[in-house]
Amino acid sequence: MAETPYDPQNIFAKILRGEIPSHRVYEDQSVVAFMDVMPQGPGHTLVVPKAPSRNLLDADPAALGPLLKAVQKVALAVRKAFEADGVTILQFNEPASGQTVYHLHIHVIPRFEGIALKPHTGVMEKPEVLADDADKIRKALV
Repeated sequence: MAETPYDPQNIFAKILRGEIPSHRVYEDQSVVAFMDVMPQGPGHTLVVPKAPSRNLLDADPAALGPLLKAVQKVALAVRKAFEADGVTILQFNEPASGQTVYHLHIHVIPRFEGIALKPHTGVMEKPEVLADDADKIRKALV
């Protein structure tokens, strides 16, 4: 199986460079966390390493520790901000798994008893809803 090279023009790379706006909730020297514009539930956040990699399979192992540390930090804030019963953490690798953006990223989704996730349909959330959700998470991070 031939490896597909990393494409620096993917949407998350553009977000990391500030070429596309995002509702950022957290950033440090290694990662950025921002709202998913097609959320499967309120507070659906993406945690993305700044180091380029298509996914977990080709990532520099040195990037994984800081990434997972940030995922935990964001998950705790998301759970607190939305008073969630739990948190789903998702990560996909290659098309067969459901990956659609080829920059390593981890989904952090607050979960509530008895409420299913919405499908990832391509319907974008209203910017004001994303801004409000991002503000809740930023406040919970403090």
